[in-house]
Formats: sequence, structure tokens, C-alpha cells
Amino acid sequence: MRALVNITLIVGLCAVSACGGGFRGSKSAPRSERIASAEAARDAADQRREDRIAQNDRYDDGFSGVERETIWDAFKPTKAEQIVQVNRYLWTATLDVLDFLPLQTVEPYTGVIVTGYGTPPGGGRAYRATVHIKDPALDARSLNVSLQTRNGPVSASTARAIEDAILSRARQLRIADRKL
Repeated sequence: MRALVNITLIVGLCAVSACGGGFRGSKSAPRSERIASAEAARDAADQRREDRIAQNDRYDDGFSGVERETIWDAFKPTKAEQIVQVNRYLWTATLDVLDFLPLQTVEPYTGVIVTGYGTPPGGGRAYRATVHIKDPALDARSLNVSLQTRNGPVSASTARAIEDAILSRARQLRIADRKL
């Protein structure tokens, strides 16, 4: 019981000391000065708010670094959401060369084509491909081909042969397009 009384006294003293202990005899600012300080802070906040209104309600959303005029501007694309340009000849050639594979995902804005497993004509092994066209130029550095079988990845020479076939077909399409 005595321990309970001691704990209660200690907790009570801690609570009182945490309150700031503003005794009447302390040398804190007079009440009129505290009121004047609070009014000055409120006036400054009102001025900042009026300045924002005067700037046509422009605000920085804090995330994209873009100054927005209305809430609806949050739904417009920003420069951070740039779309990757994809070479149309490479895109069409990839779909032509890999037409024996079923398409799972086709994303023309990012340049990614993902296929399911399929067997090439005259072949006995099932392949799956992921193709990334990452540049608008018609060259080998714009094209990434990843092939795999049900047993794992294929050899680099097989993947390179598919890349060469896609690049050859893309060049044929570009030449045919120039003749028109």
C-alpha cells in the first residue's frame, strides 16, 4: 500500500512539472504581449493565405515538384511520366518474327512484348520470349531479346539469331516503306 502511495505521488509530481509550472510569481511575458504576439502570428498566416489566393491558387503538391493550378491538374501527365518512343519497324518485325508465340502482354508505350510458350514451325522445343525495344533507332542496341525454354534460358547464340532475324525483318519493312 505504501509503495502505491509513493508511485502515485511520483507520477503526480511528474505530471505537474511537465505542465510548465507557470507560477504567478514567474517572470513570463505580460498577458497583453502574449495576445499581441498571437495576433501577429495570425496576421502573418492570413497574409500568406492571401498571397496564395493572389497567385491564382497555385500550389506545389509536394510530390512531383510541379506547380499545379487546380486539383484536376493532379490527373494530367507530368514530365516525369515521359513515354518511350518505340521504333515502329522493330515493333512490327518483332510481332512478325515471333508470330508463332502467343502474346501475353503488349505495351507499346514502354516497348515491352511478353509472350507465352509456343513451338516454332518445324521445331520440337517450346520457347517463351520477352522483348524490350528501348530506343527509336533502328539498330541492335535498341533491341533486347530474352528467350527461355521450359527447362531454363536458351543459349546466347539462339537469342542472337532471333535478334538478327528481327533486325533483318525491320530493315526489310523500312526499305519496303520507302518504296511507297
